[in-house]
Amino acid sequence: MKASRLAEPVIRPGGTSEESWAGWAGLARLRQVDTETLVPANARVVVVAPHPDDEVLMIGGLLVQLVRKGIPVRVIAVTDGAASHRGSSEWTPRRLQQMRPLESRAALRCLGITEPPLRLRLDDGGLAKQQGRLAERLCGLIDRRDVVFTTWRRDGHPDHEATARACASATRRRCARLVEVPVWAWNWADPGDPRLPWRDAFRLPLDADARRRKCFAMQAYQSQIVPDRSTGAGPVLDAVMLQRAARPFEVIFAGEDLARSMSTVSTACRGLLLHPTGTADRRRA
Repeated sequence: MKASRLAEPVIRPGGTSEESWAGWAGLARLRQVDTETLVPANARVVVVAPHPDDEVLMIGGLLVQLVRKGIPVRVIAVTDGAASHRGSSEWTPRRLQQMRPLESRAALRCLGITEPPLRLRLDDGGLAKQQGRLAERLCGLIDRRDVVFTTWRRDGHPDHEATARACASATRRRCARLVEVPVWAWNWADPGDPRLPWRDAFRLPLDADARRRKCFAMQAYQSQIVPDRSTGAGPVLDAVMLQRAARPFEVIFAGEDLARSMSTVSTACRGLLLHPTGTADRRRA
């Protein structure tokens, strides 16, 4: 309870350095999970990305390893990311709406995924107001064999958090498995930060090929990694974000029931979902 009363997350330029995270022994002590445990046989992976680029920032390396094993992957782009450069005359919403889905397709090809993302075209920056609508859309797109990956529900970005809540509702109703992944939390949190659910955190090692392909895929998001000449603003995904994407591992948040065995659907189908906060949620969707 005390953690929830700490300072609200504030995303800031640069944020916590990757050197600080790399120097924290807690990352190395996280429990390790492999792809076979995370995604059981006969499952499908569904990645629900609030914006084009979140799919790679979250689990780009994992996706490479899953594709090599022949695991089916479906990427759902909730928005087209048209609000990433507010006030820009170079990257206008119209240009971003056209460019960012193309960037996402190119990035996914780097990971070995040829199927284009399913675009839901909801409003970038307005998902909190569309959370119920998103949950309904997702209910029609996932089923009980799916392992759904999305951003963490306390990630510090309103769209990330709304997407996670919608996914929690949809997976609970469809008896699918849910795994949440921090993206912006690495920016505003400090090593060992009590606002993050470290007891539910797992470390997924990436092989050299997966790491290389993930880094290559990040370069496809040109709109996000170059400065905005019209406003003088730096890249949305700055050098620190790209350093994090180059890690030889990815970190996920999963409840203890998933940790023990992700190969079975447990009490989630009876209305109980263990949140990546260590608490149980019996609310109805």
